[in-house]
Amino acid sequence: MTARTESDTDAVPEWNGQDAQVVRRVPGGPVLVRGPVRLTTDDGREVVCDRFVVAVCRCRLSSIHPLCDTSHRALRRPRTPPDACR
Repeated sequence: MTARTESDTDAVPEWNGQDAQVVRRVPGGPVLVRGPVRLTTDDGREVVCDRFVVAVCRCRLSSIHPLCDTSHRALRRPRTPPDACR
């Protein structure tokens, strides 16, 4: 993973229908994107990741935001077994 800033981050290539990527939202977790990806943050920073699946943070707790570091797991409530299993 490398991060860099480029002046042409506002340029959006024309979509030809063959460049579609698979994107999946994980309930309570990140958005999974089929990689490699190039993400542009709100402040114009560009993050490039060449992994085959990239987890994009939705909780904003990640120390490597915009990528996920599983910090969202701390937000989950502990699971309690049903009364019948106690």
